[in-house]
Amino acid sequence: MTRYKAFCACEAHAELTPTRIERRNLRADDVAIAIDYCGICHSDAHTVNNDWGSTVYPCVPGHEIVGHVAAIGSDVTRYKVGDRVAVGCLVDSCQDCPSCDSGNEQNCTKGPTATYNGKDRHTGETTLGGYSEHIVVREKFVLRVPAALDMKYAGPLLCAGITVWTPLRRHGVGKGSKVAVVGLGGLGHMAVKLAVALGAEVTVITTSAGKADDARALGAADVLLSKEPKAMQGSANRFDFILDTIPTKHNVNPYLTLLGRNGVLVLVGALEPLEAIHGALLVLNNRSISGSLIGGLPATQELLDFCAEHNVLPTCEMVDVRDINSAFKRMQANDVKYRFVIDMASLRNVEID
Repeated sequence: MTRYKAFCACEAHAELTPTRIERRNLRADDVAIAIDYCGICHSDAHTVNNDWGSTVYPCVPGHEIVGHVAAIGSDVTRYKVGDRVAVGCLVDSCQDCPSCDSGNEQNCTKGPTATYNGKDRHTGETTLGGYSEHIVVREKFVLRVPAALDMKYAGPLLCAGITVWTPLRRHGVGKGSKVAVVGLGGLGHMAVKLAVALGAEVTVITTSAGKADDARALGAADVLLSKEPKAMQGSANRFDFILDTIPTKHNVNPYLTLLGRNGVLVLVGALEPLEAIHGALLVLNNRSISGSLIGGLPATQELLDFCAEHNVLPTCEMVDVRDINSAFKRMQANDVKYRFVIDMASLRNVEID
């Protein structure tokens, strides 16, 4: 094993601090990656703080990883040293269930292996993520970064991007679709950009009138203020598809009224109980509610290729790894438009005793 620099949390609500971690020797189907950039996701903060009650410490977050191939195992055929590659939220799965067979590894019936705070299927060790110099990943879970895609901005596509891309594609959003995006944060801004690139007419639903200009600058055709009852009533039955990115418990009933016949609302933000749903709002217009979790490997590669072809990039702020704790605080205060990305070259300048 080889030791590399990384930033980790040693207990809940602790600051991330520099350390050295071990990466395994290459297995036959492994790709070793020198990490150039890593996005910062809200899930990173939730995990570091043990908000979901499952964090194993020390914890090295990071599942929006972009870099170059540094070495390959003896059986690797898809990549060579120097290739531009990426790793998202998953680094393994059972590869022997209907979900894995259909390219939906995120729904692996035996449970996928998360890029960090997961359990290695061979050794049982806790996986360590991309706030580090280097990572070793099974070849199948390594993605190719197209030449036309700016690597600095590719990271957030691997979580925020694929989280909204999967339901957009699953529900056939395209030219002529009337789409609403609830919330304009890391997920919402990507949803607007991607839905517009797919040809949809997009409306942003927000509580803040101050976000109207930003929404239109991202490509939205309209902005609907959810706190204005007359505006909401005037948009009844208006949309074919609503993507709900609100990350906390909330009332979806006002949004259901906005769906037309056979309309679908997809939840991608809230991972907790919702307020009670009025059944009549579903029955009367044949509406439905669905959920979606990131996406599988084929969909993620499709997304990277689509973004390269259509020049769709997340709006990012680059940060030095030494500023990671202030970036976490700003992210949790919603003080970022719209994603942070760590320039991992800055890790070379970090001294570790």
